[in-house]
Amino acid sequence: MSVRGKMQLVPDRLLPGGTIGIVAPAGPFDRKEFDRGVAVLKAMGFHIVIPDDIDMKNGYLAGPDIHRANLINTFFADGKINAIICARGGFGSIRILSLLDFESIKKNPKIFIGFSDISAILSVLYTKCGFVVFHGPMVTSLGDASRKTRKALLDAVSSDARLAIMPKTGKTIRHGLASGPVAGGNLTTLCHLIGTPFEPVFKGHILFLEDKGEACYRIDRMLSHMKLAGCFDGLAGLVLGSFKDCGPVSEIIGVVDNIFKEHNIPVLAGFEVGHGKNNVTIPIGLNATLDTGRQLLSFHEPAATKKAL
Repeated sequence: MSVRGKMQLVPDRLLPGGTIGIVAPAGPFDRKEFDRGVAVLKAMGFHIVIPDDIDMKNGYLAGPDIHRANLINTFFADGKINAIICARGGFGSIRILSLLDFESIKKNPKIFIGFSDISAILSVLYTKCGFVVFHGPMVTSLGDASRKTRKALLDAVSSDARLAIMPKTGKTIRHGLASGPVAGGNLTTLCHLIGTPFEPVFKGHILFLEDKGEACYRIDRMLSHMKLAGCFDGLAGLVLGSFKDCGPVSEIIGVVDNIFKEHNIPVLAGFEVGHGKNNVTIPIGLNATLDTGRQLLSFHEPAATKKAL
């Protein structure tokens, strides 16, 4: 049960032999990287469905907005598709949010995987449709993904175990213990949802954030913007993933420490989630407990259940 009093829908597990549909909601992709990622998914034992026009290009977008949105709408409505994974991020997910058929999607909950720019879609699928989604690697990153990244993805979508995620080199910024549904994703993407009909609500949640290529002052500006907008009011806890190419980690931690100095919540940094070498899959919308003493984010139930076939 979420803090909003609504039962969150946990999707069916994706077992070997299950069918994954690939969508491209954001930018175009490198075909060789894409093919390597598809090979990894097939080696895991899954059937893969690739739309004929998935490699359409429209400048820095993977085709027109309606095309990219319809790929998602179609696969959610297709009962033969057990899970959906994004080809890559980049830019453009925010442009298709108003074109998603939330009523149809809500009736057909299934595993949806992506990160980075895809955080916009993860956020609205959780807030608008009420089911658990997965912040995890995409097709173009799977080919070169670490063993830890691949295993974490399988553990999240194919196992009935309760996930427990511990940072390799954790840094406690604020001590404490808190529970609530996990929300969040890419900082830049989520910040741009503020003031839109798709603005996320983090009250009562454990917020997870990560980013890439953002200077420290820009991270400060985005967090300050979100704080002024009231995004952090009532926040239960904060988890920081990787901030690749964003400057010294100590500076990022300093900014976060300052922004959240008035918040009596646990804050733990160092999770291998996001754009780093390892990208551990995190369920969005699932209840968890953040324990800075143990440096552990432990989920209360499996991220996926039952049999998908």
